[in-house]
Amino acid sequence: MPARHIRIPSVLALALGLAGAAHAQDILPGLWEVKSQMRMADGRDLGKELAAMREQLKSLPPEVRKTMEQQMAGAGVAFGEGGTIRTCLTPEEVRSDVIREGQKEGDCTYTRVSRSGNTWRGRVSCTDPRAEGEFTTTLHSPTHYSTRSVLTSKEDGRTEVDIDARRVSADCGALGAGAAGRRKP
Repeated sequence: MPARHIRIPSVLALALGLAGAAHAQDILPGLWEVKSQMRMADGRDLGKELAAMREQLKSLPPEVRKTMEQQMAGAGVAFGEGGTIRTCLTPEEVRSDVIREGQKEGDCTYTRVSRSGNTWRGRVSCTDPRAEGEFTTTLHSPTHYSTRSVLTSKEDGRTEVDIDARRVSADCGALGAGAAGRRKP
């Protein structure tokens, strides 16, 4: 992959890491749908690219599609409608303070994290590729939050990520088993 572009998995890890953006008393466990817009300096919208990936998945032979969907579910994620990503937040995850100083998500680390009321702010630093920036997460209710982050790197310029996440069910279904398997005890 060319060095010019932030790798989609790194950006997704950051976006999904922000999916558990609150304390236990603030957010409910269950199946969450994460809608994102990720705009790159070169004009690409990675959110639209995720929607296109979902459509490509539909066109695969049924056995290949089933295998890929099982692998994604094993990692605790699935495609939702319109390019959204579904992820399961376990009771254990929502009991911890997910956005905290030094917290790592993929190749990214949170620093200078502060909370004022229902809003968290801080910096994020990613290593692969190197990028730094700021984020703001606002908890609208125990079943809805939004995040805005802006990352800048020499190679890619400015990348803006807007996330809107909503809890769609208390039951994670097939993603629940994947969520339990990917967690540390």
